Amino acid sequence: MTNMKKPPITIKDIAKALGISPSTVSRALKNHPDISQETKDNVNKYAKDFNYKPNTLALSLRMSKNNTIGVIVPEIIHYFFSSILSGIEQVANAEGFNVILCQSDENYEKEIQNTKALIATRVSGVLASLAKHTTNYDHYQEIIDSDIPLVFFDRICIGINTDRVVVDDYAGAFAAVEYLIQTGCKRIAFYSSPFHLEISKNRKNGYMDALRKYGLSVDESLIRVCDTREEAIIITPEILDRPDRPDGFFSTNDHCAAGILYACKLAKLKVPQDIAIMGFSDGELAKACDPMLSTVEQHGYEMGRHAAKLLIDKINGETHGQYTNKIVKTNLIIRGTTK
Repeated sequence: MTNMKKPPITIKDIAKALGISPSTVSRALKNHPDISQETKDNVNKYAKDFNYKPNTLALSLRMSKNNTIGVIVPEIIHYFFSSILSGIEQVANAEGFNVILCQSDENYEKEIQNTKALIATRVSGVLASLAKHTTNYDHYQEIIDSDIPLVFFDRICIGINTDRVVVDDYAGAFAAVEYLIQTGCKRIAFYSSPFHLEISKNRKNGYMDALRKYGLSVDESLIRVCDTREEAIIITPEILDRPDRPDGFFSTNDHCAAGILYACKLAKLKVPQDIAIMGFSDGELAKACDPMLSTVEQHGYEMGRHAAKLLIDKINGETHGQYTNKIVKTNLIIRGTTK
């Protein structure tokens, strides 16, 4: 009977046996300061007992990473994401890195393809903003498990231990709704992106807390998932036809706010005299509307710069076991759609 030689164990085998992630095993084997001594001891003992040998080919591939940063965005057509990319490129190029751009087109399956392509390309690091329908984040964990640094920006994932850069969505929403209330609005509708997104949760909380501060009740029928101009044009007429129609709208982005403005014009309602509208982003579209949109400025360029700097620091090994949550402040831009 032939004595079959057992195949060598892998990092994934050790991870499965010990009930920890492959990235934890990898860092334990490298004596990473972020890993507890107990975990390091357990990993090293198991590796020794089962004769673990590093995959020298995989190691050489990792060592051959190029000076390229991968960026995943939902849509580059939006001014906000294009301004973020400008900030990323400014910092990356100054530090000697090239940038590869991937668009998920708000599609979960395409987002997975993006992450696999960047891993295969052996990029030095990844900057990512989630597609709006993404609720499973295994493909992002795979980036970390491949020893590639990852930083989220804007639409973040809180289920993965990594750095994040966000705008102060809560404060921006609170200030926007407070301004609408202070200028006479009593019933304010809120159009949001899907509520599993952290940005949506934070903006909704800001909206509701502003209403409560001024003793206004929260009407759930005025809170809708709507984040495109086309959707806003479709759903807004029904809301405007109500006998208790809102006198103000707070929108999750300027594209959606532009759709609300168009629907108000079709209904022969004057903006801001009859209906006040507040957007979020302050892209070029806000200035192209008539009247020009009041909105919340997000400072996308600064967000991009912060995200790129965080990632490059991780690539260069300047941060050890530290996770940063950088918050970029917002400010109100008051124009013609509010009083």
